[in-house]
Parts: sequence; C-alpha cells; structure tokens
Amino acid sequence: MKKTFLILTVASFLAACGGSSSDKVSGDSTDATHQSAATHQSDAENDTTVGNTGAEKTGGVSSSSKGAQLIANSDCLTCHKEKEKLIGPAYADVAKKYSDKDIDMLANKIIKGGAGNWGDVPMTAHPGLELNDAKEMAKYILTLK
Repeated sequence: MKKTFLILTVASFLAACGGSSSDKVSGDSTDATHQSAATHQSDAENDTTVGNTGAEKTGGVSSSSKGAQLIANSDCLTCHKEKEKLIGPAYADVAKKYSDKDIDMLANKIIKGGAGNWGDVPMTAHPGLELNDAKEMAKYILTLK
C-alpha cells in the first residue's frame, strides 16, 4: 500500500513538473518548450507590478539577468520558488548549499534531471536546454544567497 501511494505521488509530481498539456502542441518537445517560453514571455511583457525598477518580475523571479529570464521563460517555476520550498528546494537554499565551483555540475543536473540531493522527488530533465543556458540559470540561482 505504501509503495502504491509513493508511486502515485511521484507520478503526480512528475506530471506537474512536466508542464501543461496545452504546451504539448506537437510531438516535438523542442516546439513545446519554445511555445511554453513564448507564453511565459508574453505574460512577463504584460506584468505591471507597481514598484518594478525595470527588472522583470515574473513568477517570483525578479532580475534582468539572462539566467533569470531563462528561468522565468521555462517550467522551473512549477517546482521552485526563490525563497520558499515548493516541490523542489528554494533557489536560495540551493545557493546556500553550492558555490561557483559547482556551476557545471548544477547545469548538468538542470539538463539531465536528478534525485536524492533534496529528497525523494526527482527533478525533471530538460534535455532540450543548451548547456550555456543551463549555466546562466545556475549562475543566477547562486546569486540568491
């Protein structure tokens, strides 16, 4: 019974982190990723948060850095927030645990996914993400200490 519950829970989290079915317009995951990014980009352009100092503020990520923009335009915010744990760890907690010497490792985790470092729920892989973009995302996350 416990195994069944655990399997269903993990499956639910994987489905939640995988994006919505509206993102999967075609069988090509790259097209779905680009469509999702375009949707998030239009949401960011429509954001009229009072007190915004020119930095984009979308889904809890506020910065004009390339890494912050990549995160805002991805499915990362489905499972992560800057300051509080959601399904995955808060970015601030990741920044406290790792340093700049871990950027390559973190970028590879973003692309390949992983499990075990932050609990039992695995992080979804992002195989369509370019290594340099994943590094920019990791660099940004590490600034949130």
